[in-house]
This record gives sequence, C-alpha cells and structure tokens, in this order.
Amino acid sequence: MRILLDECVPRPLKRELTDFEVRTVVEIGWAGKKNGELLKLMMQESFTILLTTDQNLRYQQNLQQAGVAVIVMVAPSNRLANLLPLIPSVCSALISIAPGEVIEV
Repeated sequence: MRILLDECVPRPLKRELTDFEVRTVVEIGWAGKKNGELLKLMMQESFTILLTTDQNLRYQQNLQQAGVAVIVMVAPSNRLANLLPLIPSVCSALISIAPGEVIEV
C-alpha cells in the first residue's frame, strides 16, 4: 500500500506513519496539481490511498472511477497539533479501507 499525503496535510505528519510507505505531494513534485490530475497521477504511480483534510473531495471527484481510497481527517484546522490525535484512527482505517472508499476520521 502506497499512501500519498495531500498538499493540505502538514508534511511532518509523515513521521507518524512509519509502518507505511508514505510520500508527500510536495516531495514528489506534484504541488499545485488539481484534484482530478492528482488522482490520475496517483493511479499511474501505484498510490492506493490519499490522506487529506479536504472534506469536499468526495463530492468533486469520482473516487470509485479513480480507484483510489481516501481518508479524510476532520479536525478544527489542518495544523499538526490538531491532526496528531487522529493518527490512531487513521492507522485503523488504513488497514481496512478499500479502493474507491472514503473514510472520515
């Protein structure tokens, strides 16, 4: 399983997911890509899960067709301090999520 951290997710969050293969949008040079293009690139590069804070993504893109699973972290802000408490739930979701599925944590 290859996980991509969306641009809206703080990059240091990657350190909390050491049991998984995680890359950030910025480190692979996809910063500024629109969601549709990002999903296509993910499929081409064999990423299976997008970790994001974008709660509207599921309404803007056909995730079933894209074949990518999405975990949406819901917090008061996308600051690292607000997202860290969600990591245990994120790890649980990573184990059970299927392609095309969206899970909010």
